[in-house]
Amino acid sequence: MHPPDGRPRVLGAGDGHTTGPGEGAPPAAPNVGSLRSRIGRVAAASAAALAVGEIITLAQTVALARLLTPTEVGLYVAGGVLIAFVGDFVEGGLRSGLVHRDGDLDDAAATVFWVTLGTGVLMTLLALAAAPIIGHVFDSHTAGLVAAAMSGGVLLSALTNVPEALLQREFSVRRRLIVGPSVAATFAAVAVSAAALGLGVWSMVLGTYASSVVWVLSVWWLCDWRPGRGRPSYLLWRQLAGFGFPLVLGMLGDRAQKATQAVVTGSVLGAKDLGLQRYGERIARIPVMGLVQVSSVSLFPAFTRLAPDRRRFQTGYLHALRLSVVVAAATSAMVVAVGVPLVVIVLGEEWRGAGYALVSMAGLSLGKSASTVGEEAIKGAGRTRLINWCTLTETTLSVVLLLVLIRPLGLVGVGLSISLTTMVVGTVVAAVAAPVVGVSARQTLGATAPTIVSALVGCAAVVPLEHLVLHSESRGAWGLCFIVVDALVFLLVYTAALRVLAPTTFHDLTALLAVVRRRVLHWRRPRELAPGAGRPG
Repeated sequence: MHPPDGRPRVLGAGDGHTTGPGEGAPPAAPNVGSLRSRIGRVAAASAAALAVGEIITLAQTVALARLLTPTEVGLYVAGGVLIAFVGDFVEGGLRSGLVHRDGDLDDAAATVFWVTLGTGVLMTLLALAAAPIIGHVFDSHTAGLVAAAMSGGVLLSALTNVPEALLQREFSVRRRLIVGPSVAATFAAVAVSAAALGLGVWSMVLGTYASSVVWVLSVWWLCDWRPGRGRPSYLLWRQLAGFGFPLVLGMLGDRAQKATQAVVTGSVLGAKDLGLQRYGERIARIPVMGLVQVSSVSLFPAFTRLAPDRRRFQTGYLHALRLSVVVAAATSAMVVAVGVPLVVIVLGEEWRGAGYALVSMAGLSLGKSASTVGEEAIKGAGRTRLINWCTLTETTLSVVLLLVLIRPLGLVGVGLSISLTTMVVGTVVAAVAAPVVGVSARQTLGATAPTIVSALVGCAAVVPLEHLVLHSESRGAWGLCFIVVDALVFLLVYTAALRVLAPTTFHDLTALLAVVRRRVLHWRRPRELAPGAGRPG
């Protein structure tokens, strides 16, 4: 759940029912300095909020791992399978269509609100009625009860679609700074407190509901638009749905993939291994969420505005791809090097299997970095139907690999199926996005391959250091200090390799860090000494 950022000015006077040709087309390219500044602000806010949220999530993950068993976590995952799947029917791609739209915003928002609300009610009832099926599939009465209890979350999620879209299209900073950390803190406080009281799997159900309520209330507080402003329209619904339908297929494919993983893992390996797989994937997805939050929330509206200017579109795409891959490649390499000892130190020996699952999912960040940037570029150009090829590849390949690998390799096979699928899909998305943006395969490889090689060099230095010299997991709580040593060595080797093998990426990275440093110094500067503020009298 990731709500919008600030109180946007949705419409000016007289904007509510304007009509005209091309009103569904993306807006003309704005002033480059203004757009870069807005993207920079929302990306910085996203990074700051993400850091806070992930610290909270990490603390909550460790606490719940100490209070709950892998089996209880597995039952929660099993109960939530259907909820996540039907929730995508509610959104129906309409949120992305609203972000992309340039005219009739009040009417478009009203259309999205009432359609998603009605669909949310229907899907909530459907999820409730289908809960016994979950209990039968997982052979667990508790899993069925959890599924029934969580059905109301579908309706709560439906209420966030309009404010999320409107705040995203306005590059809302307050959404980033307020909502995400609030949602994370609420889930952590409620779930951990309830688990400490001995409520088991129900502690996570209560945490989910509490965080969902905070999400709904906070996004509506930040957004100026209210139901009743604007008139819903069947024509607008068709236009918005036409844009978003391929995105819905993508979301449904992703949910089908995760549902299949949960069902097959739970059936073949049991609820305990399902819990271990869930925790390994949760840790693996922490950097992935960073990529999505910091990049996609700003890249989609930015690419929408840049698309009319082909040269700027190409430059922005390659720049975003380089920066995204440089972070993802480092993350994947470090997961391979220290994933198992890190999980054992932080979560305990009981969760070692989650560490093996984490290492086998090391390719998740790398594949997702390419697919995130590529998909946002395709969406920004209004070519969403091209995403269908990526959806077909992901859904088919993930199921095939899972069925082939799970029995001989167990949890590691599940993780490898996720890694391999994500990396193949990332390659496919990059190939599909290239002609849309107007870049060549050589340019795409130039933006990614040298960085990946640099990360492999860093990984080759750290693996023997950790497993032959430091042995972090055998040192108790002090092992975290040795993990930090591993990370510092990796950063030194990785940076040196980037400077030699990927000089353009190295320059982009140092320029970004310089911008961040200037902004931090500006925020810390006393107001009376800021430019134009005058001197204290």
